[in-house]
Amino acid sequence: MPIIANDYTWEQSENDVYISVPLKGTKASGSNVLCSESYLKVNFPPFLFEAFLFAPIDDSTSSAKIGNGVILFNLHKKEPAVWDALTLAHMEKEEMQKIRENAVAKEQEKAQEETKAKAERKRENEKYSLEVTMKIDEVERKRIEDVKEEERKKATEELEKWKEKQRIQKLNEMIQKKQIRQENERNKALHTGSLKHCSTATTVQNDRTINVKQKEKILPPTRSTGCIQIQFTPRVFPTALRESRVAEEEEWLHKQAEARRATNTVDLGLEDLTEEEKNPEWLKDKGNKLFAAGDYLAAVNALNLAIRLNNKIPGLYLNRSACHLKLRNLHKTIEDSSKALELLTPPVPGNASARIKAHVRRGTAFCELELYVEGLQDYEAALKIDPTNQNMKSDAEKIRRVIQSSLPDIE
Repeated sequence: MPIIANDYTWEQSENDVYISVPLKGTKASGSNVLCSESYLKVNFPPFLFEAFLFAPIDDSTSSAKIGNGVILFNLHKKEPAVWDALTLAHMEKEEMQKIRENAVAKEQEKAQEETKAKAERKRENEKYSLEVTMKIDEVERKRIEDVKEEERKKATEELEKWKEKQRIQKLNEMIQKKQIRQENERNKALHTGSLKHCSTATTVQNDRTINVKQKEKILPPTRSTGCIQIQFTPRVFPTALRESRVAEEEEWLHKQAEARRATNTVDLGLEDLTEEEKNPEWLKDKGNKLFAAGDYLAAVNALNLAIRLNNKIPGLYLNRSACHLKLRNLHKTIEDSSKALELLTPPVPGNASARIKAHVRRGTAFCELELYVEGLQDYEAALKIDPTNQNMKSDAEKIRRVIQSSLPDIE
């Protein structure tokens, strides 16, 4: 049973009541205060102070301060008046119990309202954060588009300048050819006129000279220098043609192209999405940014929507497995990694990096679940793709040591 504390003091004015309750050596951190319109309680074990107030007070503007071994109450009266006493006298136990229960109920209701208000503020803050993130993304996208437009204009201007230069060069060549042709015609006319006035000997001599000159070749002007650009046929995969598996590579590229074209925009519940939000690649980039910012749950939500739109892109499952691994959703990590490996077929150099990540993440999840044999199998599969990776070699060796240490000794 608690000890009732009666050694309190109180004062009043027409508007306020001041109460001082000593803590009797107990710590202030262990005190519990409950205040309502007509009831006041302070629990500081093993002592208890309660008062059924003479008249109602305004509990929203009243206050309590704890310090220097006492609790000081400043209670504001609802109606200005001078009380005859601090508490009501001659109250029945049932009435006192009812006042206590009403005070506790009002305190619980107040706490629930504060919890709801806190949750509402949290939702508003999350909504505001999302709006700010989307605005930042929009500004970045516009900046990239402006840079692309500027580069396009620059390339167009350079192309026009090159075309104009080629036109002027051709015009100059035509003028030079015309001048050479006119010069040849004048020389021919001069030689023809001189033949009519010369003697026979002179005519023969001139004919020989003319024949010699006619035999001389008139050389065209020297060509202007220039550069010839040679472009080789581009290849998606870095391997040489003699080493590559062309059929499997073409199958992989065809699958990726079909997956990107297979976006499902008729799905229920997607009518309110913007055009960007209906693009799985845009949602994938959004998830990458949220993952880099440490908001793994939001990244999972973005990738979930992208997978609803198109469930044939392995990169979506691969990225979501990384988020689940951060959130310690190990079984979901295994599911997404397995789905990514299923879609990463046929195995070609172009998807080698993605297959390594899928094996390592699934192997890590297995090890976290203490399924070390399955985890080692995934690490060994990753090492078959990239045998030179020292980090994977070190991790695989650690898993082997764990498996060996868990085996029973054979005598």
